[in-house]
Amino acid sequence: MIPRVHARGTRTIGLLHYLYGPGTHEEHVDPRLVAAWDGLAPDPGRDPGATYGDLQQLLDQPVMALPESRRPAEHVWHLSVRAAPEDPILSDEQWGEIARRMVAATGIAPDGDDAACRWAAVRHADDHIHIIATIVREDGRQARLRQDGKRSQAEARKIEIDYGLRRLHAGDGTAAQRPTSAERHKAQRESRERTAREELRETVRRAAAGTASTEEFFDRLAAAGLLIRKRIAPSGDLLGYKVALPDDRNKHGEPVFYSGSKLAPDLSLPRIRERWTLPADGVSADGSYPEQPALPDVTGPAFARRRATAATWQALLIIDHGDDGTATAQIAAAGEVLDALAKTSAAHTRAELREAAFAFERASRSHVRAVRGHDRALRQAARDLVHSGPALGRGEDGATTAMLIDMAFFLATAAANWHAKKHHSQQAAAARQAAEHLRAAYQAAAGEPMTALGQQGRRLAPRIRQRQADLVRQVLPELAERIRTEDGWPALAATLDDARKAGHDPAALLADAARRRELDTATSISDVLVWRLRRSAHLPALAESSHEAPARGSRRQGPSVPTTPLTQGTANHSNRRH
Repeated sequence: MIPRVHARGTRTIGLLHYLYGPGTHEEHVDPRLVAAWDGLAPDPGRDPGATYGDLQQLLDQPVMALPESRRPAEHVWHLSVRAAPEDPILSDEQWGEIARRMVAATGIAPDGDDAACRWAAVRHADDHIHIIATIVREDGRQARLRQDGKRSQAEARKIEIDYGLRRLHAGDGTAAQRPTSAERHKAQRESRERTAREELRETVRRAAAGTASTEEFFDRLAAAGLLIRKRIAPSGDLLGYKVALPDDRNKHGEPVFYSGSKLAPDLSLPRIRERWTLPADGVSADGSYPEQPALPDVTGPAFARRRATAATWQALLIIDHGDDGTATAQIAAAGEVLDALAKTSAAHTRAELREAAFAFERASRSHVRAVRGHDRALRQAARDLVHSGPALGRGEDGATTAMLIDMAFFLATAAANWHAKKHHSQQAAAARQAAEHLRAAYQAAAGEPMTALGQQGRRLAPRIRQRQADLVRQVLPELAERIRTEDGWPALAATLDDARKAGHDPAALLADAARRRELDTATSISDVLVWRLRRSAHLPALAESSHEAPARGSRRQGPSVPTTPLTQGTANHSNRRH
């Protein structure tokens, strides 16, 4: 249940005309009074003899009784309360009781207060009511309405329990502004998948992912086809910006612009510029991650995805073991990686990755201030993904995409766990929702590469397959039988053999890969171990013998293993116990 305190108004009659009228899109059906300060209050919706003016005069009576100099200009208080789409339809009596609880909780009409404000609750749809009140009490004083929005939210959580409704998570004031009813109806009328506000938020977030300057940010906004207005100070300094969709117009045919801060708190220009801040000393808070030297340019989508996988692994370590500020920065930068990955993904993974990025957006903001500059590896990864261009869904591109999505799933899970420990319920729920979309995206991405690796594993000599089975039984005795029955077992056997051929100790690699706590929650342990082993051993995501032949005129995308300071640092971290 979602309560919303609207901006104060000056005309009681104007709001009554809206509540009892047909609505902006004829969406209001059978408007009627379900509760009021007085059981005898007139109901213009059901009583033919009652008028809007009758109800307005009674609501305004305490206001008009004051001397004109003492009357508050904005005396009309307005609260809407909406049930979730899956909730049962409540009766008028139930909505009336909910209205009484809301006016009591917010301070409009506390229980037992005979001199409280006058109010009325109007229902004109199955799923919500509107409460109108005047803020002058019967005794001439103004109601104490501090934190009325927060108090209405707290009461809504109690109502959800009492009425068996969908239970929402408590907010902390860091969520992006929800689309208004008018925006939702406009999107439905124009057959838009999302409202203009939501579409702009997604587009701006993608444009900001991995940017390094104001110029680059605005270039990306323009390339995305948005209309842009910049706010310039008299000194010539850039203060802010607004964006609009070219085809989103108001009734006068003018574009509807939204400022960055109205799209989301972290999309204002000052907050975006914070992403480009470097640490003062060039090292992270615990001194363990020195500033990385410049990395070589990416040479294609597969290389970008391998490097992003290494950066994501680093971020997991920091979220697990770093301080709150650096962990928050990593989670925020992870949102940029997901935005960039969704933007450059192949068609068969694009929808789920887009939904994952859309959900994770809520997990990327909290009241814990991010210590910027220590998220450079992830932000560089987002930049690499964007600049490397769209990836093919097959061959090394497809395999490295599956590897990155697998790692992103565990990062989203780590973010959910971190937020849960901090009692950030909305952020934790959003991260878990993103993880589920990443799980679905992984299933779409991993089919072909895991099949190719599985074929390689089935071609191994029987004695080699038995050697790998014995190795798994030795290192993971409690999981060995489950792993051997999974569809991904042949791919894991092939990976262990590839690691041995590359000069690694497969037993040590396997033991290290199995230590992460998320392993026992994996749908397929074999799949998880395949990608962890191939990452930590710097193996190509897809063995050379499993690659599709390049199309005529194409060339391979970069070296099979990125030998960069970033991956070297990751290799060192992989030897820790997690």
